[in-house]
Amino acid sequence: QVQLVESGGGLVQAGGSLRLSCAVSGLPFSTYAMGWFRQAPGKERKFVAAISYSGGSTYYADSVKGRFTISRDNAKNTVSLQMNSLKPEDTAVYYCNADPRLLANNWYSGEYWGQGTQVTVSS
Repeated sequence: QVQLVESGGGLVQAGGSLRLSCAVSGLPFSTYAMGWFRQAPGKERKFVAAISYSGGSTYYADSVKGRFTISRDNAKNTVSLQMNSLKPEDTAVYYCNADPRLLANNWYSGEYWGQGTQVTVSS
């Protein structure tokens, strides 16, 4: 059974930082690209960041580039998202995703999702 369990969300003031983590089990983690998506109230779920299976390549949405950093630890089957200089528009539920795909310059989600963790940034 595949499980993705996020942690680390919360309430933070604008300009602050949060670190999200996702613990993965039930799949060969070190062979899967991993990603983070987010969904704000009343909006579609959108790509935030992705990392290759080895961790050698990372990808970011333009809206978070330079502020967020995705990383992974294949020994611990975890993927993390360090979020700095947070803005109110970063407020959303953040989801961990296994096996996202890049097609025609757009990122598409893979099959497996975590339950999501709420990030709220106050102004």
